[in-house]
Amino acid sequence: MIMMKIKSFFEDLRRVLRMAKKPSGEELKIGLRISALGLIILGLIAFAIRLLFALLTGV
Repeated sequence: MIMMKIKSFFEDLRRVLRMAKKPSGEELKIGLRISALGLIILGLIAFAIRLLFALLTGV
């Protein structure tokens, strides 16, 4: 039973890899910009929360 699941997993993996394509340079740049923007936004939110708690607790 486990062997069938493993075999099925690798068949699915092979199918996905066959369909996948390498991104163009422009697609890669856009993806990196979006990821960087998301990290910056999350960092700013975390900083604001940390600052807010520091001001409220007086630390």
